[in-house]
Amino acid sequence: MSDKPYVIEQMISAKSIAARIEALAEDIRAEFAGTEKLIVVGLLRGSFVFIADLVRELPLPVEVDFVETSSYGNAMQSSREVRILKDLRGNIEGRDVLVVEDIVDTGHTLAHVLTLLNSRKPRKLRTIALLDKPSRREADIKADWIGFEIPDEFVVGYGIDYAQRNRNLPYIGKVRFTES
Repeated sequence: MSDKPYVIEQMISAKSIAARIEALAEDIRAEFAGTEKLIVVGLLRGSFVFIADLVRELPLPVEVDFVETSSYGNAMQSSREVRILKDLRGNIEGRDVLVVEDIVDTGHTLAHVLTLLNSRKPRKLRTIALLDKPSRREADIKADWIGFEIPDEFVVGYGIDYAQRNRNLPYIGKVRFTES
């Protein structure tokens, strides 16, 4: 955990997030209309708040599963080495799958997970990210749906942490380090 003092400046309000999720859910409903069951795969840990709010807005039969990856640890920047810490419990072959990511930064995590999941032959595989930082992209990847495009800022809140802190904020905020 960092011992550098910091403050958090609100960047995206809880109200704006809720409104955007409602609109995204409508697009997802249209894309997966008629599905027998949508497997919603959250990338832990940062996506858990987003996935909970998103699935409550989906008028579809859903099953929720998770993949846990690690590429940050307690750092502010990705190590670019993606490790799978927890894999899916269920089989996705021939199924409709929506991967839910908190933030697409360099793109390495999402690219790695999509390669893994595509090898399991889902019927349809789509992606959604709450936040997108295209200025930091290194992998050739773009989510099918984006909640908000943001500049190159280190953010926390709404499930996203800094050294396991601030996940419980109801909004997205920028981290600003202060003098001690």
